Amino acid sequence: MWKLERDFLDWTRRELKGRAKQVLRTSYWKAFLVSLLLTVLSGGVSSCSFNSNGGTSVKFPLTGSHDSWTDFYNSPVFVAVVVGAILLFILLILASIAFHVFVTAPFEVSVMQYFKQAASEDVNMNYLVYSFQKGRYLAIVKGMFWKNFLNFLWFLLLIIPGIVKGYAYSMVPFLLGDNPGIGTKRAVELSKQMTNGHKWKMFVLDLSFLGWYILGFLALGIGVLFVMPYDHSTKAELYKVLRQQALYDGLSNSKELNLPEV
Repeated sequence: MWKLERDFLDWTRRELKGRAKQVLRTSYWKAFLVSLLLTVLSGGVSSCSFNSNGGTSVKFPLTGSHDSWTDFYNSPVFVAVVVGAILLFILLILASIAFHVFVTAPFEVSVMQYFKQAASEDVNMNYLVYSFQKGRYLAIVKGMFWKNFLNFLWFLLLIIPGIVKGYAYSMVPFLLGDNPGIGTKRAVELSKQMTNGHKWKMFVLDLSFLGWYILGFLALGIGVLFVMPYDHSTKAELYKVLRQQALYDGLSNSKELNLPEV
């Protein structure tokens, strides 16, 4: 009996994608807008461009003797320009990191919450501000920071372990959507347990979107935007299955995930 019930909770790519398509039939353009907003915010701080036609610039001597170049490189002006450029570069990096930690990462949780709820026929654009509401924001920021920090450390070790851990931690945004107060370490640990034995199938699931993304890039890159709602919706369906398995296996409970008792 247990084996039959456990098999019933298993999943296939075709089933997940089929359910995702069913959801998107009635709410595709809302899903498109949500995915587009996440893509825009994921760009972080805009890069700065410099040109010779405007703005403040420092003109370097193009001609002159070797001594004049030496004098310039040893001058306080040159030192100030180099130090200023380094400080500006550092500030841009810090600003980009801060933007990701405090804006993009919590917004990702809001987006996953939207798609997860849409999979349960609760299509509501108000979920886009879900993470930024009082009582949730700081807990979600901490949870996503811990997840991304751990993943970053694994990528520093080697690329392959980083990819594997990326799949292991991939349920964290959904878990924080269910319960922002679940705790940073608990969210990561539960995500690892939920994805145990599923990582290869999750990798193959991602590969199944590769053809769509290639076509999107061939369409001047714009076509990618139209694939993302399908991708996100499928991942939401995957989370629902893995969550049900976690409940069945006793890895979590309805109270921890803020689900109604059945």
